[in-house]
Amino acid sequence: MKLHVLFLPLVLAALLGGAATAAPAQGDSPTLQRIRERGELRVCIWPDYYGVTYRHPNTGKLSGIDIELSSELARELKVRLSYVESSFAQLIEDVGSQRCDVAMFAVGVLPQRQARLAFTQPYLQSDIYAVTTRSNRVVRQWADIDRPGVAVGVQAGTFMEPVMRDALKQAELVVVKPPATRERELEAGRIDVFMTDYSYSRRLLDNADWAQLIAPPQPFHVMPYAYATHQGEPAWLARLDEFVAAIKRDGRLKAAAARHGLSAIVVN
Repeated sequence: MKLHVLFLPLVLAALLGGAATAAPAQGDSPTLQRIRERGELRVCIWPDYYGVTYRHPNTGKLSGIDIELSSELARELKVRLSYVESSFAQLIEDVGSQRCDVAMFAVGVLPQRQARLAFTQPYLQSDIYAVTTRSNRVVRQWADIDRPGVAVGVQAGTFMEPVMRDALKQAELVVVKPPATRERELEAGRIDVFMTDYSYSRRLLDNADWAQLIAPPQPFHVMPYAYATHQGEPAWLARLDEFVAAIKRDGRLKAAAARHGLSAIVVN
């Protein structure tokens, strides 16, 4: 009986020591553990987002602010980086089902997304802009947009869709779904104008001499952009927030934004 009593503390110590060794570090997360185990960070991107996560149609090369910053995150985590192609329409499903560890393509922080996803602090923000053709006689200024007979295009799944659905009282809302594009619909005359954000508008101004940008006369609907991940892992979200704070503090965010023409929409 005495032997049992003497050995009991030793047995308990061994069991507790083994359990402590097997358990994750305090404050760690299952996602971060999986990233380390496979040696890979999976990042969801939308490869048609000019200046953010854009695949050049001729070279196939990815470029943009979040291509640079996702590389920085993978470097900090000391793992390789892989991209998972997504879109704003697929975002909630792709992130929620953990096809990727984080979505890094300037995701607008919408209430319907917040109900399903977890967001970091914002790092960019943008108002809504209108794009039409220089020859358009129907829409020449912001006040011409919400009028009877005007067809207003929005990309399916973007934050412009719910915003413009609520905002338009007289114009017709046209939701453009792939493989159709807003530019082709506009050039074909099936819409009179389409709504976009600052970064996407740069694509047109840089590459299309027919495009006319119309800015709102005063702030219309400024949207914060952040990185999105699945809910239920505060430690992983905290690590992503730590990254956002670091790139703001050390200048990496400003530098990347400047290289891609997005300095005007950086959130400090």
